Amino acid sequence: MQRLKKKKLISLALGIFAPLTFTTPRVNASAFGAEIFCTMRDGGNDHESSWDAAYTYIKKQKGGFFKVSPKNAAAQITETVIREREKFSYCVEFLDNLHPNRKLIRDLEKEEKRKEKEAKDREDKRKRLKKELEETNEEISEEFNDEFTDETLDRYSY
Repeated sequence: MQRLKKKKLISLALGIFAPLTFTTPRVNASAFGAEIFCTMRDGGNDHESSWDAAYTYIKKQKGGFFKVSPKNAAAQITETVIREREKFSYCVEFLDNLHPNRKLIRDLEKEEKRKEKEAKDREDKRKRLKKELEETNEEISEEFNDEFTDETLDRYSY
């Protein structure tokens, strides 16, 4: 009985981890993904449709538990185009669209964070001023009540 359980456990472990250890489908998928991307771009298609087709193919061919991220797929296509320069010489000009300008993205993120911080600072300042105004109004109200009694406010008392 124990042997049967061990055999089942071993076969289950092999069935789960074996597909994760083989890398040949990834290489073939990235090579054909690069071919899809470059052929579509060379044929006059826009970047988005070419990228979607190549990325979808690479993602489906990968297999295993984890899917390929867009950054990883773009890197695989770039590696394949560079590795096989003679075959994909017409495609080098399209690689810049796979990797957007990272400096521009960082600058946009910094600007967004700065605007959020300014908005938070304005809100904090508004709350602080509102609190000060309320405190001042309370003080004035107390002084007014202390200074003028009901007798002084009686309009018929001469």
